[in-house]
Formats: sequence, structure tokens, C-alpha cells
Amino acid sequence: MSSKLCVCEAIRDEVKGFSPYTAGKSIDEVKQAYGLDTIIKLASNENPLGTSPRVQDAIKLYADYAFRYGQVGTPNLISAIAQHFHIHEDSIVTGNGSDEVIDMLIRVKATPGKSNIVAFDPCFSMYQVLSNLCAVEFRQAQLKTDFTFDWDALLNLVDDNTSIVFITTPDNPSGYAPPVEEILSLHSKLPESCLLVVDEAYMDFAEDLETYSMLPRLAEYENICVLRTFSKCFGLAGLRLGFGAMHPNLAEYLRRIRAPFSVNVLAEQAGIAVLSDTPFIEETLRVTREGREYLTNELRALDFTVYPSLANFIMVEAPVDGSYLNEELLKRGLIIRPLVKGYNLPKHLRITIGTAHENQVLISALKEILNAE
Repeated sequence: MSSKLCVCEAIRDEVKGFSPYTAGKSIDEVKQAYGLDTIIKLASNENPLGTSPRVQDAIKLYADYAFRYGQVGTPNLISAIAQHFHIHEDSIVTGNGSDEVIDMLIRVKATPGKSNIVAFDPCFSMYQVLSNLCAVEFRQAQLKTDFTFDWDALLNLVDDNTSIVFITTPDNPSGYAPPVEEILSLHSKLPESCLLVVDEAYMDFAEDLETYSMLPRLAEYENICVLRTFSKCFGLAGLRLGFGAMHPNLAEYLRRIRAPFSVNVLAEQAGIAVLSDTPFIEETLRVTREGREYLTNELRALDFTVYPSLANFIMVEAPVDGSYLNEELLKRGLIIRPLVKGYNLPKHLRITIGTAHENQVLISALKEILNAE
């Protein structure tokens, strides 16, 4: 018998070099580190209004059912999604966040050691993490210097073995969104076997969905998938809920491999509840759009370069070192997202749109910091 091999030495090579996802500082971490009682978090693109009252009622109502398994396939949630977004039920696959749908798409479409997946750089980190975990080559094309999409550079990485192309619109961290015509032009140049995945996690905040969203056009194309999440506009980040909309045949393959109860009972009921809460959704959009305009104007007046955004956040280039600004804001109980780690942008910051009060506190703090220099 051969010598004993430690179980940890027998880990897959794809896993050994993995770096875990690095989240930003939590509210409790900042409170403890700086001895603060009150924190304003503008770092994770969460809903500025919190949780829908209807969601809170639904969670209380269904809390007693938490010991029961939900219905396989979340048919009631799918029906609510289909009605809200005006898409066919058989094209919808729900997941434990859109991350799960991304994982299933890669597992279904990509062949380890043969296929490749293409995206821009930077992009949502889970595209690469899940590709690497599945032993699928991951290729990236650089964005243009103004953070718009270089379609030619992306297409140069595509070949007959490209199984999936990911694009995010509005993009993270810039908030840039290309018009649909550009996306369709890209689609027309991809191999027929390649799936174009359009991640519209932040699309709810765009003011002209007809111009920017692929979701209303989904039924016209067999090899396009649109991702949506309940974490942003709908305020369910802590419950983990998302969905993909795609050709019914592809959706059926994802259903075959999906864990049967990955969407929990409370998340399902919360999703149904928030889709029916039109006043909450409309107020979220109003507060976000007005806050986006306010912050854009105020930050430009402070000599920040503000990139145009259709999302619930804005990216800025600061007039001073971004890490310095971030640290000074943390001391004052304000959490934003510096972009030096993961993006290599030392003067850039991503700021989530908050309530009117939160936005005003941020601007006052920045004025204080910059005037003290």
C-alpha cells in the first residue's frame, strides 16, 4: 500500500490557488474599529430605503413555515416574476442569488479543458471565480480608458471554443450601460454555439429601459440569457435571490442540475411580496435617481471626476489619494468602496446612492476633509 496522503494534499489544483471573495468593511467592524455609534454605509449598492414593508409582513407571516421544504422550482415566484417583467414562465430559472444561476450556466455550457469564457476587465468577480472552479479558461478584454466597452477587443478573444460571453450593464464599478443596439451587434458576431449572458443586476435604475435593457427582447434570440437580482432595487440582498431568463430549452437543462431547494421559503415569499409593492419600488427609484443627480453635481463642484452612471452607485476619481479619503471617511462613520484592491485604481472610489440625508452627510464630510488639507 502506498504511503498515506494527507486529505488536504489531494485537493483539486483549481482550488489550491483560490483567493476567497473579499467583502468590504461591515457596519459592526467600523463601529468597533473607530469607536462609533452611528454608521452610514454607501459601499455595497444596497437599497437606500431598506426592506419593503410588504416583505417584512411576508417574512413574519411565513416564519412559522421555515421548518417546511418549499415547492420545488419556486413556481409561485416564477409566476410573479413573469407577470412583473412580462416574460414567459418557462424561460425563468430562479437561484440563490444570481450567482447560483451563473454557476449553473457555466456547468451546463462549458467543457473543462476545452471551452473558454470571455468577459471584460474589470468585471463581476464571480464570473472568473466560478469559471476557474470549473476548470474553464477565463479570458478578459480591457475596458476603454473611459470605462466604456471595447467590443473589438472582446471579440478578438472569442473563438469557436468560446462557450459564454459575459457583459454587465449597467457595468460595475462605472455604472456605464451601452445601448441595446451595440449588444445586438456583438451578438451577431458571436459563434452560434456561444451564449451571450447579459447581467442586468442594476438595470432597474436606468431611466430608459427600452434603450438599454435586453430583457424585453429576450424571446427573439435563442442564445441570449439575461440575469436579474433581487439584491439591489428590491432590497433583498440578505435573503439571496435572483433569476436568469433564457431560451426554455436551456432553462430546462439548468433545472435538471439545480439543487432542489436552493431558494429558501422566506426568500421566495419575500420576492413575491416585493414585486407587488409598487410604491416601494417607485420610491426606491425616485430616491436613487434624485440622489445620483445630487451627488454628481456636488462631487463635481469638489473637483471629483464623476463618471456617468445608470446604476444605484457612481464611480469617481478623487482629487486626492483615494485610500486617504476612504480612511478619513471611515473615521467619520462613512463607508464607501475604494477601488485600489481588485481594480488597481488608487484614486477611484465607488459610492452607493443613499437617502437624501446620507448623501448630504457624505458631501459635508468630504468638504471638511478636503478643506483641512
